[in-house]
Amino acid sequence: MPKKPTIIIFALVLAVVLGYGIYFVYTNTSLFRPGPTADEIYKNNFNTTTNTSSDTSSPTPATNDETVSVDVTTLVPQQLMVPDKYRDGVFAIARTINMPSSFSIQVYAAGLNAPRFFTFDAANNLIVADKGAATIVLLPDIDSDGIAEDPIVIDHGLQGIHSVFYYNGDLYAGEEDRVSVYRDIQVDGSYSSKETLVSGLPSGSGHSTRTVVIGPDKRMYVSIGSSCNVCEESDARRASVVRYNLDGSGEEVFASGLRNSVGIMFHDGELWSVDNGRDRIGDDIPPEEVNVLSAGRNYGWPYCYGAGVVNPEYAGSYDEYCTNTEYPRYEMQAHSAPLGISFVTDNDSFPDALNNMMLIGFHGSWNRTIPTGYKIVRIDISQPAVMPVNFATGWLDADGTVWGRPVDVGFDHDGVLFISDDAAGALYRVTYQPDA
Repeated sequence: MPKKPTIIIFALVLAVVLGYGIYFVYTNTSLFRPGPTADEIYKNNFNTTTNTSSDTSSPTPATNDETVSVDVTTLVPQQLMVPDKYRDGVFAIARTINMPSSFSIQVYAAGLNAPRFFTFDAANNLIVADKGAATIVLLPDIDSDGIAEDPIVIDHGLQGIHSVFYYNGDLYAGEEDRVSVYRDIQVDGSYSSKETLVSGLPSGSGHSTRTVVIGPDKRMYVSIGSSCNVCEESDARRASVVRYNLDGSGEEVFASGLRNSVGIMFHDGELWSVDNGRDRIGDDIPPEEVNVLSAGRNYGWPYCYGAGVVNPEYAGSYDEYCTNTEYPRYEMQAHSAPLGISFVTDNDSFPDALNNMMLIGFHGSWNRTIPTGYKIVRIDISQPAVMPVNFATGWLDADGTVWGRPVDVGFDHDGVLFISDDAAGALYRVTYQPDA
């Protein structure tokens, strides 16, 4: 017969486990919750409130010298155009994307495994890191019909390949544990040599993506996510953006306290980033962040988030510390998972109403009680303290089904917008056609 102390200890352990389990389910997962309601999905997919700083409708020159007003806030369900050769798998049935009425969207390429970040070479060929296939592929549009030819594999067998960046004839690539460069990349995918510029990046746990960009200072910036949800890192390169010379030398932490700043991009000489906040403290905290990064500055993680809010694990110990960290330029809905970023600047292929906009790919939540994200949003960076406005939605279907997850957003040399989707294995081409 069990002794009374043993029974008491067992009961206490069981109570703690059950209590934590109930708390976790209640605050972090939709596992035992019915699917999202139609109203919840509608609020995610359409612009239901007016934000006067970002609710933009401005005149755009028309061909007859008159002016027309372009409404870029009201989203209209539009059929996703799918070329015949891609009408299988997720695209075997009709799909709808909600966008402003003057825009159209088409599948540019499909049948990929998990396309992530992309870039364009000097000839305007799209090159993408296909993380799921461990490859880098080139997707040319030889006949300029808006549909990619068969993919050309540049390299294969790559560990966690996530990002590519074209610069001065060379292609830079970020794998989980290294950064490599393909010298003198050609339009047929060939190159003169491959060099490993940086090896031994922290890997093996936590966030595995490595985003590489080249700055106007001709130096290389690499974003490295944290190894955990919330912890103190032993490797200072974790949860930071690290800077190198173009040959891989001169390693230094440029900005720290960034839990997982997957999307980084230079704009007007400044390095912008979007940071993915922590999990397991609720549906609506902490906010996802847009930061403008400065050398030597700390952005709070793991001790705090947002505008100096102390994480519960460090309450009472880091209050003053958190008041001295850098605060976000903009805050966004928690658990949206912002990834790719781009900027609309004097783009003749887009309406003037979208000038000064930052576009962000929301990959979407993985354990939020009410799903959020799965869309492209925009922020008017000419205005302070505004919230994102939906630009393209619908990958979270009206019935609650997630059929696609946007990753990267970017413009080709002609000003045409492209979007990658690692769930549908596709890239989309977005064009603007003003009403006559």
